[in-house]
Amino acid sequence: MHDPSLPKAELHLHIEGTFEPELMFAIAERNGVTIPYSSVEALRDAYNFSNLQSFLDIYYEGMNVLRTEQDYEELANAYLWRAKAQGVVHAEIFFDPQAHITRGIPYERVLDGLWSSLSRSKEHFGITTSLILCFLRDQSEESAAQTLDVALGYHPERLIAVGLDSAERGNPPSKFTNVFARAREAGLITVAHAGEEGPPSYIWEALDLLKVSRVDHGVRCLEDPALVDRLRRERMPLTVCPLSNVKLRVFDTLAHHNLKALLAAGLCATINSDDPAYFGGYVNDNYVAVQAALGLSPADRHTLAKNSFEASFISEAEKQRYIALLDETDEVREVLA
Repeated sequence: MHDPSLPKAELHLHIEGTFEPELMFAIAERNGVTIPYSSVEALRDAYNFSNLQSFLDIYYEGMNVLRTEQDYEELANAYLWRAKAQGVVHAEIFFDPQAHITRGIPYERVLDGLWSSLSRSKEHFGITTSLILCFLRDQSEESAAQTLDVALGYHPERLIAVGLDSAERGNPPSKFTNVFARAREAGLITVAHAGEEGPPSYIWEALDLLKVSRVDHGVRCLEDPALVDRLRRERMPLTVCPLSNVKLRVFDTLAHHNLKALLAAGLCATINSDDPAYFGGYVNDNYVAVQAALGLSPADRHTLAKNSFEASFISEAEKQRYIALLDETDEVREVLA
């Protein structure tokens, strides 16, 4: 069983997906926003999805209560508090500006609110953080380009990368080739959701057209041996989200998840929580659940945590510092065992 003190990085986390019902109700009341649920329990009961789109429908409905800088700061603080308890020492956090801008919330308000928390994350929570702006793939590339224009004009130094998320089917990475090229020209790293519900060809597109440095999800890569060879050869990280995959029916059960096969194939797989408020667990909860379902060994656990640091966008010196912390923690466990 995994101890939450195991140091780890979280690399696939949507800040809007950490919106717990209790905080949602509190912010809704403060902002005078009505939500169509009578209680926290009723809202939790609604988190019963059949697919990615049905999840996204309720996800964006809940997001509607976020209105002020304070709201976004509190949302980030609530995640960091939980992440600290789960052993997270570094987090690279997604946010979806278009989902807020289309509601009339200025980008600057969203960024400033999140930054109020993340700029102090090391001091307050002992967690280093980076911010990744995601484009919604079910919207147009023109909308993404407009969002990038706004982002490059307002504190672009607060961003480490751009990503691509939301409904994957019918929205291939190739749709966003131009805007990702512009982001890279501006000095931003690129990542993209691919190979979750979408086919392995979407992973190829993310690699070849968007020039990603990390593939988010990527679990369908095993359907294409040539792709697996490439991912292994390039040491391309995959940010796997086990509980999310089961909740959205990518796999029927955790026992059917291919995480162990990904590791056996020599791929740089990591464990992450995706949208933990909606999917039933934060990052260490994912570690524990996978341990129980797949019988991962202590060596597997160490590999996954080490991969999370290797796959992060921090400096090599920071990576080695965190890996040394991980090694030290495992050594202490062995002595005490």
